[in-house]
Amino acid sequence: MKKNYLKNILAFTLIEVLIGIVISSIMMAAMYTTYSVVNNSYSQVTDRAKISRSGRDIVEMLMRDIRMAGFKYRLGTNTLDFPSSSYLQFIGGDSTIALSHDPIIIEKNAPLGFSIDGGGDPTPKHSDDDKCCDRIHIVYDDFNQNDVNQPYKRYKTTYYAAPVNEGGDTRYAVYKTVQSWRQNLDQETGTWVSDCSECYVGQKIRDHIVDMEFIPLDASGKRISPIPKPGEDSLAMANLYKIRAVDVRITFRSKQEFYRYKANAATPRLVKALGNRTRAFLDKYLRDSVVVTIHTRNIGSGI
Repeated sequence: MKKNYLKNILAFTLIEVLIGIVISSIMMAAMYTTYSVVNNSYSQVTDRAKISRSGRDIVEMLMRDIRMAGFKYRLGTNTLDFPSSSYLQFIGGDSTIALSHDPIIIEKNAPLGFSIDGGGDPTPKHSDDDKCCDRIHIVYDDFNQNDVNQPYKRYKTTYYAAPVNEGGDTRYAVYKTVQSWRQNLDQETGTWVSDCSECYVGQKIRDHIVDMEFIPLDASGKRISPIPKPGEDSLAMANLYKIRAVDVRITFRSKQEFYRYKANAATPRLVKALGNRTRAFLDKYLRDSVVVTIHTRNIGSGI
């Protein structure tokens, strides 16, 4: 009885077990490969989406501020005992950039970082051929009838780049500073301050930037060159008020390495510029640019 019972027991042979293990291993390897491909594709799509979203967000901020450049508020006849138009002192022409009230000032390939008083040593670039980034100052007026001491307001917004070094990843980020001109009704002059409720200094708004480029255009859509800055001759300064639009290019870099292989020197990955700042890269990062033309609305001969 016992021998017959043992003969009816079914089991796998060693060869069958080995074949099963091999087949299972192949299936697991195929599943892992498929997962890796899908996960890498998802990561690439996510990186592209993040770069695109970063570009759109900062362009929206720049568009709002550039369109406001040169705006002056006029109250007109009123019962509030306020001046009918702005009484705020206007400083321009041969002043310094730190003091200037000119609507738009562009500093090409500016020193990294920004000091609100115009002082301080510039931060060095990451490399000798590094041309990042332009800096733009935007000034516009506003009004607050609830402020009986200073109803007319003036703000200066500055966008600039500064270096970031986290975990050995050396890169740049975009920062924004907002100042306010403080001058009460009974004062003939004032000063830029950074302690108002709407002000802030050095707020990081976007990381992993490669370059930020601004090109001023006149009414005919032609580039204004050379780009004027305060302290230059009167003819050059007059060009400050010929700006009717600004071409903006912002290039971002992926947070993680994107490509599987590095580029070679013969066929590098190029980042095209609006001017003479096209650069070649050999690493594995994805770089993508957002280019837009932003029209000014308040800059003209009447300012």
